[in-house]
Amino acid sequence: MPEYNVTEYLRIAAAVVLPHIGGLYGATITKDQIKGWYKTLNKPPWTPPNWVFGPMWTSLYTAMGYASYLAWKDGGGFKNAMLPLGSYAVGLGLNWMWTPVFFGRHKLGPSVAIILSCLGMTIGTAYLYYPINETACFLNFPLIAWLTLASSINIYVWLNNKEKGNGDS
Repeated sequence: MPEYNVTEYLRIAAAVVLPHIGGLYGATITKDQIKGWYKTLNKPPWTPPNWVFGPMWTSLYTAMGYASYLAWKDGGGFKNAMLPLGSYAVGLGLNWMWTPVFFGRHKLGPSVAIILSCLGMTIGTAYLYYPINETACFLNFPLIAWLTLASSINIYVWLNNKEKGNGDS
């Protein structure tokens, strides 16, 4: 295991905390919708129970953040790893955007476009991380799997709840 100094631990902490910022904001939007609007949606039978989402996103955001740190460190900083870190930043932005669109605005069609774009960016980020740091690449695999599942749920909800999607179908 590599030896880190205090500065490195602070960099790791910053990288890990960053994705959680948008996640916490999203949680404030989602919280009020779970027992109301979301409960009324026709969801697929493979939808996980509500209690799974919090721990899952906590784990995924932590992995995403640490992967970005590894890519930054082994890629030689922002200047040298601009493309993979830029891809990560765009994917993270899309990830953060999805919740206000889906839960906040009830825009089902646009949320499908966002989540599929996020999935594509995450796959691209993993690909770009691979030559820099294989662990960073592989840390994205659970997110890719989760976004694939979430995309299938989002598409199902969009196709089976046209009347609850704010007229965006």
